[in-house]
Amino acid sequence: MGGFLDKPKTEKAQEHGHGNGLKYGVVSMQGWRVEMEDAHSAITGLPGLPDFKDWSFFAVFDGHCGSGVSAHCAHNLLPTIIQTEEFKNLQVKTTGEEGTPEFAALIQAAIHTGFLKLDEEMRLKPEVSSGDDKSGSTAVCALISPTHVYIANCGDSRGVLCRKGLPAVCTMDHKPTVPAEKERIQKAGGSVMIQRVNGSLAVSRALGDFEYKSVEGKGPTEQLVSPAPEIFVVPRNSEEDEFLVLACDGIWDVMSNEDLCKFIHTQMAITDDLEKVAASVVDQCLFKGSRDNMSIVLVAFAAAPKTNPEVVEREKKIEAYIERRTREIVKNDPVIEASRVLQLLNDEEIPEMTPGTGVGAKRSFIESLLESSKTHPSEQDSQD
Repeated sequence: MGGFLDKPKTEKAQEHGHGNGLKYGVVSMQGWRVEMEDAHSAITGLPGLPDFKDWSFFAVFDGHCGSGVSAHCAHNLLPTIIQTEEFKNLQVKTTGEEGTPEFAALIQAAIHTGFLKLDEEMRLKPEVSSGDDKSGSTAVCALISPTHVYIANCGDSRGVLCRKGLPAVCTMDHKPTVPAEKERIQKAGGSVMIQRVNGSLAVSRALGDFEYKSVEGKGPTEQLVSPAPEIFVVPRNSEEDEFLVLACDGIWDVMSNEDLCKFIHTQMAITDDLEKVAASVVDQCLFKGSRDNMSIVLVAFAAAPKTNPEVVEREKKIEAYIERRTREIVKNDPVIEASRVLQLLNDEEIPEMTPGTGVGAKRSFIESLLESSKTHPSEQDSQD
């Protein structure tokens, strides 16, 4: 939802970190949207819980009709899950019990209760109850323990666990046209028109969106829009688990699960900087036509691809070619923008370009070259 700008805002918010044997990189970009409505969480070591210091939490929240709900969820979803009775019951158990079905069931129940509790608490916020804030947000999150990954999805953001370069576990998008979702919507007195709830909302599950959650006699998970997450419990495989991607639909609109896994797998052979890898994903998606906000959390496990010296050397040659061609292009058009340079280069056959990537991933590199040409024009001329 929301309007579009005349040209995209390509500045990126980036962060990275590590802990519990994991590395992560986070990148978000406003893109073509008038407002940035995404938010995220990245936490290694659950706060205030010594028994869970080796657990981590990551999440992406894709807001619509404003950023109020997504921002609130980013700050409060994990604390709300931790405060549920189901999660408190976990704290009296030993870590050796984690692999049991009973333990997994408690985690799933804690996540489910946490989503519903957070949604109900947000309904009582003054700006929401007054109708001033009508925003909503999808949510995809992951609790990662030493032995399992618990992925929860509500809406059409998506989580994908990659093993051996291929998507092994993928969440399902909650769209109004999905038969089970459509049935719930219709039972609540709504309809699905132009693939939207009542012809308006493009997702069938979300946090917030309370104007779709007021059908009398129906419980929270029976409304036109449900706040209930779908939860996946995945035993970790230390030899095969490479990385986990959590991303909003601005990424998935233009890249399939398979394409994104292959793209990231290739980028990891070039650099171990996960911010750079995540940034290349966002740049590539913008080039491929994404018109939405874009946010991605990339979590690398021990078996993640390592940098390959041959691939690194090939990448240096590619960037040398791009740098030379960009200087030539700028010489003829000193005020040219990165998007136009990308279009021109995309029409060329760039030597040794890595299959499965593309010139779009080089936006940040090209932007740095263009900025350098502005700040050091004399140096630019001397190189020519």
